[in-house]
Parts: sequence; C-alpha cells; structure tokens
Amino acid sequence: MKAFTRADRGLVSAEFEPVEAALLTQLASQVAGVLSTRRDDAAPADPVLARLLPDAYADSDDAAEFRRFTADGLGARKIGNAQRIIADVAECLTAETETAVLLDEAAVGAWLRSLTDIRLMLAVRLGISDSDVDDPAPPSDELLMLGDIYDWLGWVQDSLVDAVDEP
Repeated sequence: MKAFTRADRGLVSAEFEPVEAALLTQLASQVAGVLSTRRDDAAPADPVLARLLPDAYADSDDAAEFRRFTADGLGARKIGNAQRIIADVAECLTAETETAVLLDEAAVGAWLRSLTDIRLMLAVRLGISDSDVDDPAPPSDELLMLGDIYDWLGWVQDSLVDAVDEP
C-alpha cells in the first residue's frame, strides 16, 4: 500500500495492492456480518459483537435499557461505515493493478470509524484487551498473521489521519 496523501479539492487518496484491497473488503464484510447478527436488547453473547456494541452501564438492567434505545442505530451506522469501505474499494478495484482509492470528507470519517471497528474485531480474536496484564501464551501461526494484519490496519488508519491533518 502507498500511504494516504492529500489530493486535489480536499480529497485524500491511497493505493492498495489487489490482495490488500481484497483483505480490506473481506474484513469490512466480516464486521458488517457480525453486526447484522444482533437480534435483541440483551448483551451480545458474541465477544466481537460485545466489543463493537459495548454496555454503556455496569448495571445490567440499565445497560439493557440503553441498548434498547441505541443499539439498532449504532449497529446500522457501523454497518454503513463498513459498506462504505467495501463500495469505495470495489469502485476502483482491478484484479491486476493497484487500487487507487479517493476519499472525500464523509468517506474519510466512515473509513476511520470502520477501520477502528475492524481492529476491535481483530483485537478480540487476538485476545487483546485494555486489561491485559498477564503474558499471553505463545501465539499460533494464525494469531501471528492476524497480529500482522492488525498492525497493518493501524498503519493504514494512521496514514489516513496524517493525510487529513496535512496542511
């Protein structure tokens, strides 16, 4: 991937290799899929869904009441953000060459929010939490690969923030 840079008319652009574009599309699709499985006002049993739609209150009754009024809208916005990445990449995807993505201000916001959601999904799969204090067991090859993808997505997100902040 070539880092995001500021383009004409306030737009930002980046170029993804075909495999990177496909991976980004697949991960955004996974986030949208997980969010579309939400069915009720109860705390989600799926740990990825619980991380994407966390409880707002420690008390389970208060959390359920808050979730009842907010989870549908939040979930729909998160799905929309993921679908924005999918659409933006699909719009310029070719099988043999780099995919040049051009984002306007609205797309930048959707991409940043969805990249965060994708990284949260991967963090759950990697066992990363804000309360990790113990040394984890040696990672498997699959976890090493997911860790590399997690790190790469952090770089993509940082690149996008840097491009937006360019004068």
